[in-house]
Amino acid sequence: MKKLIFALLLVSPFFFYNCEEEDKVAQEIDKIKVDVQVDRFDQEFAKTTIENLNVTKAKYPYLFPQQYTDSVWLLKLQDTIQIELNTEVEKVFPKFDTETEELTRLFQHIKYYFPKFPTPRVVTLTSDVSYGSRVILADTLLLIGLDNYLGKDHKFYKGFQNYISAGLDKQFIVSDVASEFSAAVMPRQKGRTFLDQLVYYGKELYLKDKLIPFKSEAQRIGYTQEQLEWAEANEEQIWRYFVERELLYSTEKQLQPRFIDPAPFSKFQLELDNESPGRIGQYVGWQIVRAFMKNNDVTVQQLLTIPTEEIFNKSNYKPRK
Repeated sequence: MKKLIFALLLVSPFFFYNCEEEDKVAQEIDKIKVDVQVDRFDQEFAKTTIENLNVTKAKYPYLFPQQYTDSVWLLKLQDTIQIELNTEVEKVFPKFDTETEELTRLFQHIKYYFPKFPTPRVVTLTSDVSYGSRVILADTLLLIGLDNYLGKDHKFYKGFQNYISAGLDKQFIVSDVASEFSAAVMPRQKGRTFLDQLVYYGKELYLKDKLIPFKSEAQRIGYTQEQLEWAEANEEQIWRYFVERELLYSTEKQLQPRFIDPAPFSKFQLELDNESPGRIGQYVGWQIVRAFMKNNDVTVQQLLTIPTEEIFNKSNYKPRK
């Protein structure tokens, strides 16, 4: 018991210092003023008629390419599929208040870590369920395709594989936006090794730790809670698999679809495959970068440009058992 008390006394000052620092940062972020403007183009377009089409076009010129005549848009307004898209989006998103609040918190965090980044204008729309590009961040404009966030069991997603439809839920909107921002500020991946890929996505997920701490870890990586718990429970075995098969410095192209890309499961080519979530390499990279940031005095901005090898060597990464 005395040893336990002594250990707690040694840990406590560091623990409380960290907590105080985190509280201080949180308070500073809460004071940052951002004005998030959300335009519901999806609702406005649904109400557009031949009489006011020019008004809508004038407000959103970037959504009406000049090569298309007005007849194209008028036909789209009468299209039964478009009408159903509008109806279903309106059911799930009659208002956008909760999402606006979360986006505001995200942009407050972005302003804290990246003060020069301009808060974008947010425009919601339908995109014919183009889930591969459901969020687009372009300079000062953020487009969000709401028909990609109607819930994993929605009729529009029947026929989709489960690993795809699982992410088509409004709880992931702010996480997807944070991913788009991360991709915009992170230098392009230059290395070709598997370790380069692990660390690249580890940086992105660590950045999301900082930008959306109000979302769960599962939401940040796009896992269910059960998938996250599986990754945590098997982290040591996963790492041993990568090391023993000498995968870290391999440039084999098949490692990306096996362990990095979205997939129904990760492909160890073992019996446990069907139990595993996809993108397990991203999860491992996340833990490596977290270990590096814990053991080194480095800012978030500095992290983004530090080479893979330095991050790995200075991380002293040890998988949880």
